Amino acid sequence: MADQAATAATKFCKHCGERIDIDAVMCIKCGKQVEELKGSAATPNIVINNENTNTNQNVNLNAGMFKKPKNKWTAFLLCLFLGYFGAHKFYEGKTGLGILYLLTGGVFGIGWFIDAIVLLFKPNPYYV
Repeated sequence: MADQAATAATKFCKHCGERIDIDAVMCIKCGKQVEELKGSAATPNIVINNENTNTNQNVNLNAGMFKKPKNKWTAFLLCLFLGYFGAHKFYEGKTGLGILYLLTGGVFGIGWFIDAIVLLFKPNPYYV
């Protein structure tokens, strides 16, 4: 009689076949859902109205609004051939550094060499 009461209050999992409680929604052995929740309403009808009408309002202030564009290759050739005299600095409008390069021989050759390498990695045109 107790055995009949135990079987009457149980059911079998439809995924693994394990005997589970009659009111169980999830199988305790495999963890899968065996039936829907009682009293759960139907899934609501969700309407999404997304009209992505955004436009880009960004303005690149660094791209020459207040600065003058300079040609990378012109500056590089000036640096390569007349860098000891600061010609590339005069071309960029940096008169003070141009005079320093003129009086020190391109800051003793070190500044000239560094400027030549830096100019190779600048975009064309670059802004000064």
